[in-house]
Amino acid sequence: MGNGGSAADAQHLAAELVGKLGRRRPALSSIALTTNTSLLTAIANDFSFDEIFSRQVETLVRQGDVLIGLSTSGNSENIIRALKVGGQKKAFTVGLTGKTGGRLKEAAKLSLCVPSLDTQRIQEAHITIGHILCGIVEDLLEKKSPIPKVSK
Repeated sequence: MGNGGSAADAQHLAAELVGKLGRRRPALSSIALTTNTSLLTAIANDFSFDEIFSRQVETLVRQGDVLIGLSTSGNSENIIRALKVGGQKKAFTVGLTGKTGGRLKEAAKLSLCVPSLDTQRIQEAHITIGHILCGIVEDLLEKKSPIPKVSK
């Protein structure tokens, strides 16, 4: 999950997990919490914009899931609240953020802070980090069950 450009990055990375990054393999369960506009606007209207992700985490996240929040500033309240709820549900929480980490650094079990204050550079690094993580997941899956590589 993320806001603005980070929302687009969350959708991109969820697509890599469900589809594929570099090789054909079984689909992995992944969802960007940014895609259901009816749900997002209802929660924002009926509760608060700060709860658009945490309400979804309450119902969708299970123990052992990985929950990733992207925030270049590290101070997006809706991301922080969602990671806290995810932690309460025993998910492994990850924060991708910028140089200082903001408050997100404390809300996530693992924080990856890009050493920059430039939003564009942070977002570029986040997508690179996401691709690296997806690649590692595919490598681990291949070791369990070899799947032939498919050309793009």
